[in-house]
Amino acid sequence: MSVERTEALVVGAGQAGIAASEHLTRAGVPHLVLEKDRIAERWRSCRWDSLVANGPAWHDRFPGLEFDADPDAFVGKEGVADYLAAYARKYDAPIRCGVEVKGATRLPDRAGFRVETSQGVIETTYLISATGAFQTPVIPPLVPESAGITQIHSNSYRNPAQLPEGGVLVVGAGSSGVQIADELLASGRKVWLSVGPHDRPPRAYRGRDFVWWLGVLNKWDADAPEGAEHTTIAVSGAHGGATVDFRKLAARGMVLLGRTESFEGGRLRFADDLGTNIRRGDANYLSLLAEADAWITRNGLSLPEEPQAREIGPDPACMTDPIHELDLKAAGITTILWATGFSNDFGWLQVDALDDKGRPRHQRGVSSEPGVYFLGLPYQSRRGSSFIWGVWHDAKFVADHIAKQRSYLAYRAPGETAAAAE
Repeated sequence: MSVERTEALVVGAGQAGIAASEHLTRAGVPHLVLEKDRIAERWRSCRWDSLVANGPAWHDRFPGLEFDADPDAFVGKEGVADYLAAYARKYDAPIRCGVEVKGATRLPDRAGFRVETSQGVIETTYLISATGAFQTPVIPPLVPESAGITQIHSNSYRNPAQLPEGGVLVVGAGSSGVQIADELLASGRKVWLSVGPHDRPPRAYRGRDFVWWLGVLNKWDADAPEGAEHTTIAVSGAHGGATVDFRKLAARGMVLLGRTESFEGGRLRFADDLGTNIRRGDANYLSLLAEADAWITRNGLSLPEEPQAREIGPDPACMTDPIHELDLKAAGITTILWATGFSNDFGWLQVDALDDKGRPRHQRGVSSEPGVYFLGLPYQSRRGSSFIWGVWHDAKFVADHIAKQRSYLAYRAPGETAAAAE
């Protein structure tokens, strides 16, 4: 069987892989992009029906193409997928869909890698993993199947009608958990929401969206918090965008709980941290308002004041008298929806590029294993790395690094032949 050869191979045709292809093209690096499904497939089939982007269209995009939408709109998931596919066409990205990568190993006798795919073998000098951060849904092993309750990850949730009749416990109060819990509550379901530590930025303040504030306050370039790979952020673009307010959700009938800790005999137990988690979220919210006010004053801008933004409503009963234990059957809960994030799956990458926990060893996406690169990781280089616009900048850094390596390898000392340099 013949072996195909390309100088660079990108695995994955989501936002990371498309950005990588654009920059490799600009750098003149011959390459292929392999995608096991369709372009931006996770946006289409691994998100709930009503999902919209968490940032407005003017911000959550690549520099080379605007959305065909109101710049301040929060684009739906199909619109985001269509946008990414259009961007790939704009740069004539060499993407092959329906090709699954089975494994990648280093070539034994020369630089580069042997990549086994569902359509044959490809050899490449540079290998870019652009599979992103949302690969394997994580459901904590707390509630056994024998408990007789439906358990579903947010990755598989589509709409309220999909779930059996009865109440729903949503575990995880980041963007996904909050939006899904809100949708379930609006559909008439009884909803419980388990709330862990989180940041809670304002959706907008003084006439500017929070993504703008993170930009001018230089927070998009922040490093990962010490000891954390991911920060849970309670923010939503649903319903045209509104600040997440847990107290208002409780006032509408949602029951708030602390972190989910254990299960025994049909009963779930929750940590005594609900009030602490919500008040720390409040502090995060108020601190950003204070920074924004100071920035406006320092720069002499005339943006409308918004004193009501600092009004924090009264604590609901579920905060003042928290529930620490819940009998699922007695409460009428028939579904647990786990909005508990994802883990990486680099099982196909059979080279020395991962640590003992299976996490990439890298600096700004440049692996410790020469020739291997990563894109789309949370905090890969900054806070914005896993966002559409952020991964575009990370992809440029990776493509520039490959271009520099190519220039070094192209060097020939006076009188040296190409064969001697290889």
